[in-house]
Amino acid sequence: MATSTGTDWAAWQESWDRQQEWYMPDREERFRIMLDMVEALVGTAPRVLDLACGTGSITARLLRRFPEATSTGVDLDPALLAIAHGTFDGDDRVRLVTADLKDPGWTAKLPYDSYDAVLTATALHWLHAEPLAALYGQIAGLVRDGGVFMNADHMIDETTPRINAAERVQRHARMEQAKRDGALDWADWWRLAAEDPVLAEPTARRFEIYGEHADGDMPPVRWHARVLREKGFTEARPVWASPSDTLLLALK
Repeated sequence: MATSTGTDWAAWQESWDRQQEWYMPDREERFRIMLDMVEALVGTAPRVLDLACGTGSITARLLRRFPEATSTGVDLDPALLAIAHGTFDGDDRVRLVTADLKDPGWTAKLPYDSYDAVLTATALHWLHAEPLAALYGQIAGLVRDGGVFMNADHMIDETTPRINAAERVQRHARMEQAKRDGALDWADWWRLAAEDPVLAEPTARRFEIYGEHADGDMPPVRWHARVLREKGFTEARPVWASPSDTLLLALK
Protein backbone atom coordinates (compact mmCIF):
# COMPACT_ATOMS: atom_id res chain seq x y z
CA MET A 1 0.00 0.00 0.00
CA ALA A 2 1.65 3.24 -1.11
CA THR A 3 1.02 6.76 0.06
CA SER A 4 0.03 7.70 -3.51
CA THR A 5 -3.50 6.57 -2.67
CA GLY A 6 -3.98 9.95 -1.00
CA THR A 7 -5.32 8.22 2.10
CA ASP A 8 -4.56 9.97 5.39
CA TRP A 9 -2.87 7.10 7.18
CA ALA A 10 -2.05 9.20 10.24
CA ALA A 11 -5.77 9.91 10.64
CA TRP A 12 -6.57 6.21 10.46
CA GLN A 13 -3.89 5.48 13.08
CA GLU A 14 -5.37 8.18 15.33
CA SER A 15 -8.86 6.79 14.83
CA TRP A 16 -7.66 3.28 15.69
CA ASP A 17 -5.94 4.56 18.84
CA ARG A 18 -9.08 6.35 20.01
CA GLN A 19 -11.22 3.27 19.37
CA GLN A 20 -8.81 1.07 21.32
CA GLU A 21 -8.68 3.57 24.17
CA TRP A 22 -12.45 3.29 24.52
CA TYR A 23 -11.76 -0.23 25.78
CA MET A 24 -8.43 0.56 27.49
CA PRO A 25 -8.06 4.13 28.81
CA ASP A 26 -4.60 3.16 30.18
CA ARG A 27 -3.37 1.84 26.82
CA GLU A 28 -0.49 4.31 26.55
CA GLU A 29 0.70 3.42 30.05
CA ARG A 30 1.09 -0.24 29.11
CA PHE A 31 3.04 0.74 26.00
CA ARG A 32 5.30 3.00 28.09
CA ILE A 33 6.09 0.25 30.57
CA MET A 34 6.63 -2.21 27.73
CA LEU A 35 9.24 0.06 26.16
CA ASP A 36 10.79 0.79 29.58
CA MET A 37 11.38 -2.94 29.94
CA VAL A 38 12.76 -3.20 26.39
CA GLU A 39 15.29 -0.51 27.26
CA ALA A 40 16.15 -2.09 30.61
CA LEU A 41 16.73 -5.57 29.25
CA VAL A 42 17.84 -5.28 25.60
CA GLY A 43 18.82 -1.63 25.12
CA THR A 44 17.79 1.21 22.83
CA ALA A 45 18.53 -0.30 19.40
CA PRO A 46 16.65 -3.60 19.54
CA ARG A 47 15.53 -5.87 16.74
CA VAL A 48 11.84 -6.30 17.54
CA LEU A 49 9.11 -8.64 16.34
CA ASP A 50 5.74 -6.87 16.61
CA LEU A 51 3.49 -9.91 16.89
CA ALA A 52 -0.10 -9.58 15.61
CA CYS A 53 0.92 -6.01 14.87
CA GLY A 54 -2.37 -4.67 13.50
CA THR A 55 -1.86 -1.10 12.36
CA GLY A 56 1.63 -1.07 13.91
CA SER A 57 0.76 0.62 17.20
CA ILE A 58 3.72 -0.89 19.05
CA THR A 59 6.10 -0.30 16.14
CA ALA A 60 5.16 3.38 15.89
CA ARG A 61 5.84 3.95 19.58
CA LEU A 62 9.01 1.85 19.47
CA LEU A 63 10.53 3.91 16.66
CA ARG A 64 9.54 7.24 18.20
CA ARG A 65 11.31 6.31 21.42
CA PHE A 66 14.19 4.33 19.92
CA PRO A 67 15.05 5.67 16.44
CA GLU A 68 17.78 3.05 16.00
CA ALA A 69 15.40 0.14 16.58
CA THR A 70 14.07 -2.08 13.80
CA SER A 71 10.73 -3.85 13.70
CA THR A 72 9.17 -6.77 11.88
CA GLY A 73 5.38 -6.58 12.06
CA VAL A 74 3.42 -9.76 11.42
CA ASP A 75 -0.36 -10.04 11.07
CA LEU A 76 -3.05 -11.64 8.92
CA ASP A 77 -5.61 -8.81 8.89
CA PRO A 78 -5.58 -7.22 5.40
CA ALA A 79 -7.21 -3.95 6.50
CA LEU A 80 -5.01 -3.28 9.51
CA LEU A 81 -1.94 -4.27 7.50
CA ALA A 82 -3.00 -1.82 4.77
CA ILE A 83 -2.90 0.96 7.37
CA ALA A 84 0.48 -0.29 8.61
CA HIS A 85 1.89 -0.38 5.06
CA GLY A 86 0.64 3.14 4.43
CA THR A 87 2.02 4.40 7.73
CA PHE A 88 5.53 2.95 7.38
CA ASP A 89 5.90 3.25 3.61
CA GLY A 90 9.53 4.14 2.84
CA ASP A 91 10.82 3.44 6.39
CA ASP A 92 13.55 0.84 5.97
CA ARG A 93 13.49 0.11 9.69
CA VAL A 94 10.14 -1.66 9.28
CA ARG A 95 9.23 -4.89 7.52
CA LEU A 96 5.66 -6.15 7.39
CA VAL A 97 4.79 -9.82 6.96
CA THR A 98 1.41 -11.38 6.23
CA ALA A 99 1.14 -14.64 8.16
CA ASP A 100 -1.33 -16.68 10.19
CA LEU A 101 0.02 -17.33 13.69
CA LYS A 102 -1.98 -20.56 13.80
CA ASP A 103 -0.01 -21.86 10.80
CA PRO A 104 2.88 -23.95 12.18
CA GLY A 105 5.14 -22.62 9.42
CA TRP A 106 4.55 -18.89 9.93
CA THR A 107 8.04 -18.23 11.31
CA ALA A 108 9.58 -19.20 7.94
CA LYS A 109 8.18 -15.95 6.52
CA LEU A 110 10.17 -13.79 8.95
CA PRO A 111 13.28 -11.96 7.70
CA TYR A 112 15.34 -12.92 10.79
CA ASP A 113 15.85 -16.09 12.79
CA SER A 114 16.09 -14.31 16.14
CA TYR A 115 14.93 -11.14 17.87
CA ASP A 116 15.94 -9.13 20.92
CA ALA A 117 12.29 -8.64 21.83
CA VAL A 118 8.95 -10.05 20.74
CA LEU A 119 6.11 -7.70 21.71
CA THR A 120 2.35 -8.03 21.45
CA ALA A 121 -0.66 -6.27 22.91
CA THR A 122 -4.39 -6.95 22.98
CA ALA A 123 -4.14 -9.60 20.30
CA LEU A 124 -3.52 -13.15 21.52
CA HIS A 125 -6.76 -13.42 23.54
CA TRP A 126 -8.46 -14.74 20.38
CA LEU A 127 -6.36 -17.92 20.59
CA HIS A 128 -7.47 -20.89 22.66
CA ALA A 129 -5.07 -22.35 25.21
CA GLU A 130 -3.62 -25.18 23.12
CA PRO A 131 -2.65 -23.10 20.05
CA LEU A 132 -1.46 -20.29 22.33
CA ALA A 133 0.85 -22.69 24.16
CA ALA A 134 2.20 -23.89 20.80
CA LEU A 135 2.74 -20.27 19.74
CA TYR A 136 4.63 -19.59 22.98
CA GLY A 137 6.98 -22.43 22.06
CA GLN A 138 7.64 -20.85 18.67
CA ILE A 139 8.22 -17.45 20.29
CA ALA A 140 10.73 -19.01 22.68
CA GLY A 141 12.63 -20.21 19.61
CA LEU A 142 12.68 -16.71 18.12
CA VAL A 143 13.88 -14.79 21.20
CA ARG A 144 17.66 -14.74 21.61
CA ASP A 145 19.24 -15.69 24.93
CA GLY A 146 18.85 -12.64 27.18
CA GLY A 147 15.98 -11.38 25.06
CA VAL A 148 12.40 -10.78 26.12
CA PHE A 149 8.81 -11.55 25.21
CA MET A 150 6.02 -9.28 26.44
CA ASN A 151 2.29 -9.80 26.13
CA ALA A 152 -0.16 -7.12 27.28
CA ASP A 153 -3.68 -8.51 27.28
CA HIS A 154 -6.83 -9.35 29.18
CA MET A 155 -5.89 -12.14 31.60
CA ILE A 156 -8.74 -13.21 33.83
CA ASP A 157 -8.12 -14.42 37.41
CA GLU A 158 -11.08 -16.69 38.05
CA THR A 159 -10.24 -16.94 41.76
CA THR A 160 -11.62 -13.41 42.36
CA PRO A 161 -15.14 -13.44 40.88
CA ARG A 162 -16.56 -10.61 43.03
CA ILE A 163 -13.63 -8.31 42.27
CA ASN A 164 -13.93 -9.18 38.58
CA ALA A 165 -17.65 -8.46 38.52
CA ALA A 166 -17.33 -5.10 40.29
CA GLU A 167 -14.50 -4.00 38.02
CA ARG A 168 -16.45 -5.06 34.92
CA VAL A 169 -19.54 -3.12 35.96
CA GLN A 170 -17.56 0.07 36.57
CA ARG A 171 -15.53 -0.28 33.37
CA HIS A 172 -18.61 -0.86 31.24
CA ALA A 173 -20.43 2.09 32.80
CA ARG A 174 -17.52 4.36 31.89
CA MET A 175 -17.41 2.92 28.37
CA GLU A 176 -21.11 3.55 27.86
CA GLN A 177 -20.72 7.14 29.01
CA ALA A 178 -17.82 7.63 26.61
CA LYS A 179 -19.92 6.15 23.80
CA ARG A 180 -22.74 8.59 24.58
CA ASP A 181 -20.10 11.32 24.32
CA GLY A 182 -19.20 10.17 20.80
CA ALA A 183 -16.53 7.48 21.20
CA LEU A 184 -16.31 4.83 18.47
CA ASP A 185 -16.46 1.19 19.46
CA TRP A 186 -15.08 -1.78 17.50
CA ALA A 187 -18.17 -2.19 15.31
CA ASP A 188 -18.44 1.55 14.59
CA TRP A 189 -14.79 1.71 13.53
CA TRP A 190 -15.08 -1.23 11.17
CA ARG A 191 -18.22 0.26 9.59
CA LEU A 192 -16.19 3.37 8.76
CA ALA A 193 -13.38 1.25 7.33
CA ALA A 194 -15.86 -0.65 5.16
CA GLU A 195 -17.06 2.66 3.69
CA ASP A 196 -13.57 3.94 2.87
CA PRO A 197 -12.67 3.63 -0.84
CA VAL A 198 -9.17 2.28 -0.07
CA LEU A 199 -9.97 0.12 2.97
CA ALA A 200 -13.32 -1.30 1.82
CA GLU A 201 -11.86 -4.25 -0.10
CA PRO A 202 -9.27 -5.33 2.52
CA THR A 203 -11.96 -4.87 5.20
CA ALA A 204 -14.26 -7.27 3.34
CA ARG A 205 -11.42 -9.80 3.15
CA ARG A 206 -10.72 -9.29 6.83
CA PHE A 207 -14.24 -10.32 7.79
CA GLU A 208 -14.02 -13.34 5.50
CA ILE A 209 -10.98 -14.43 7.50
CA TYR A 210 -12.08 -13.64 11.04
CA GLY A 211 -15.84 -13.20 11.08
CA GLU A 212 -17.23 -10.56 13.39
CA HIS A 213 -15.01 -11.24 16.39
CA ALA A 214 -13.45 -14.25 18.07
CA ASP A 215 -12.39 -14.72 21.67
CA GLY A 216 -10.21 -17.50 22.97
CA ASP A 217 -9.86 -18.88 26.48
CA MET A 218 -8.14 -15.88 28.16
CA PRO A 219 -6.34 -17.89 30.85
CA PRO A 220 -4.97 -16.26 34.02
CA VAL A 221 -1.50 -14.78 34.46
CA ARG A 222 -0.18 -17.84 36.26
CA TRP A 223 -1.03 -20.00 33.24
CA HIS A 224 0.88 -17.72 30.87
CA ALA A 225 3.90 -17.56 33.19
CA ARG A 226 3.97 -21.33 33.71
CA VAL A 227 3.67 -22.16 30.00
CA LEU A 228 6.32 -19.63 29.01
CA ARG A 229 8.77 -21.16 31.49
CA GLU A 230 7.92 -24.64 30.23
CA LYS A 231 8.63 -23.48 26.67
CA GLY A 232 12.13 -22.21 27.47
CA PHE A 233 11.99 -18.84 29.21
CA THR A 234 13.89 -18.66 32.50
CA GLU A 235 11.78 -15.99 34.22
CA ALA A 236 8.23 -14.74 33.70
CA ARG A 237 6.08 -12.35 35.71
CA PRO A 238 3.78 -9.33 35.40
CA VAL A 239 5.53 -5.95 35.16
CA TRP A 240 2.33 -3.89 34.94
CA ALA A 241 -1.33 -4.48 35.63
CA SER A 242 -4.60 -2.58 35.50
CA PRO A 243 -7.77 -3.86 37.19
CA SER A 244 -8.55 -5.89 34.04
CA ASP A 245 -5.31 -6.33 32.06
CA THR A 246 -1.72 -7.48 32.59
CA LEU A 247 1.61 -6.91 30.89
CA LEU A 248 3.54 -10.14 31.31
CA LEU A 249 7.30 -10.23 30.68
CA ALA A 250 9.25 -13.40 29.99
CA LEU A 251 13.06 -13.40 29.91
CA LYS A 252 14.96 -15.99 27.85
